[in-house]
Amino acid sequence: MFRGPAWPRCWRSTGLCAPGSELAIERHWYPSTALDDLLHIAKGKINDTRLYRCLDRLLPLKTKIEQHLKQRFGELFQAEFDVLLYDLTSTYVEGTAEENPMMRRGYSRDHHPDCEQLVLALIVNQDGFPFSYELFDGNRADVSTVEAILRTVERKHGKARRVWIFDRGVVSEENLGGHPQARGQYLVGTARSKLKQFEQELLKDDFEKIRPEVEVKQITIPAAKRLTSCAARRDGRKKRRPSGVAL
Repeated sequence: MFRGPAWPRCWRSTGLCAPGSELAIERHWYPSTALDDLLHIAKGKINDTRLYRCLDRLLPLKTKIEQHLKQRFGELFQAEFDVLLYDLTSTYVEGTAEENPMMRRGYSRDHHPDCEQLVLALIVNQDGFPFSYELFDGNRADVSTVEAILRTVERKHGKARRVWIFDRGVVSEENLGGHPQARGQYLVGTARSKLKQFEQELLKDDFEKIRPEVEVKQITIPAAKRLTSCAARRDGRKKRRPSGVAL
């Protein structure tokens, strides 16, 4: 649990790939390194307070660190960043968190609506590498973060024809319609209630098999010039309505 007004350092400490709490830095991360030998640090000179202060000094360098890691990861592993997956979660604190203005009560994924929280946004590429992360006020609605994230990624990494993959709870009809074509394409889940309009098409047995157990088909949406609906189904779920996505 994050203490009082502290920022969620687990997202900026041991790295996005192996997050841990503040306490984990002192108890587990630092003892597992050879930093004391490499930097000639005398025994007893390192304590939790000094390590926490180091974390605070890293925060202003967040953008440069993300840019460097993305570049090196891409060079070392020939990784691509043209397909990005975006989702949000939240983390809460037990206390008033009066010194952190971002702490607010909002939709709690932890089932603690009585606690102050932060909204955490994470972007990863198709290999699962953390591309970037952002923090939002605890009462920030998920659908209102999309435009901010698109602009942030463009500012940090430049404009590109990216393919964004969103959870259906992150986007709305308004920001889907306003998604600039110049920013690339997007893939988002469709609410099951909207599948009724495609019922006749979904009942046709003209799906294309792309994997041994996965079949897909494309459905044209006459009223939407820039939207295409795709349906996917697996062999074990053919008796159920397939879930659709808008591309």
